[in-house]
Amino acid sequence: MGILDAVGEIAGAVAAVEGAEKLDPNAGLLTKGIAAVAGFKGAGALESLVGKKEDEADSSEADPQPQA
Repeated sequence: MGILDAVGEIAGAVAAVEGAEKLDPNAGLLTKGIAAVAGFKGAGALESLVGKKEDEADSSEADPQPQA
């Protein structure tokens, strides 16, 4: 995992905690913790999905299929 991946996951966690605080200004520590974990995992999943799509695009450009 590169440093940019870690930064993206941390940014996702921070954004999720901020969102939880906006929805519930009196959110407890447990709620904020759950939001942080969800944001961290969600950002990681999103980055891996984008990486897969980029790999598929690179492979399709390198190996074009004949059109019917």
